[in-house]
Amino acid sequence: MSTEKGRAIITTESLCRYYGKGETEVRALDNISVSVEAGEFTAIIGPSGSGKTTLLHLIGGLDNPTKGSVHLSGVNIANMSGSQLSDFRRDHIGFIFQAYNLIPVLSAEENIEYIMLLQGINAKKRKEKVEEMLVKVGLENLGGRRPAELSGGQQQRVAIARAMASQPDIILADEPTANLDSKTGVSLLELMRELNQEQNMTFVFSTHDMKIMERATRLIHIEDGKIVKDERK
Repeated sequence: MSTEKGRAIITTESLCRYYGKGETEVRALDNISVSVEAGEFTAIIGPSGSGKTTLLHLIGGLDNPTKGSVHLSGVNIANMSGSQLSDFRRDHIGFIFQAYNLIPVLSAEENIEYIMLLQGINAKKRKEKVEEMLVKVGLENLGGRRPAELSGGQQQRVAIARAMASQPDIILADEPTANLDSKTGVSLLELMRELNQEQNMTFVFSTHDMKIMERATRLIHIEDGKIVKDERK
């Protein structure tokens, strides 16, 4: 993971995502050109249906654009598909979802370790990294528990640790606090902000949570599939 400030991690050019055709065509994203640099703590915001989650999914290679390009660390992922794309995502992007998306039969430790296992990292390094991440997210004594034995906030901490463990270029978070109470949400946001400041980790959120907006250093406002405002604090 590069910590070089000012380096563009994500660049989109004339990015479009349309659904349907003719009279029923819906332009979920319409001609989005935006760049995110290393170390940013950015929130994509807008009303429901504005296109913010669609943009996050295109940036993360979870969906393919109708037109335009998405360059992640200098590589155009818009034209990738299949195993090439999934391997690239695995090695360069960390995801944090609203629904946590942990593997229920695996312990917290095993969930964090899983991507490193796929990357072929040796057992000793995996173990060291898992222990380091559990301490970072405040779960050092709960690594053996499965998701069902953890609270929502604890599960999201595991998800954050999993996203960071493989040292991705960027972490994409889709409404990460939506299923959490206010106090837990603030605690997790403070943790992510700390990781951003201390390790220069790059975060991009899709959200309508004021707590995230208050802490973000950049707000990208989307309405009707277009960027209407882009402000740095």
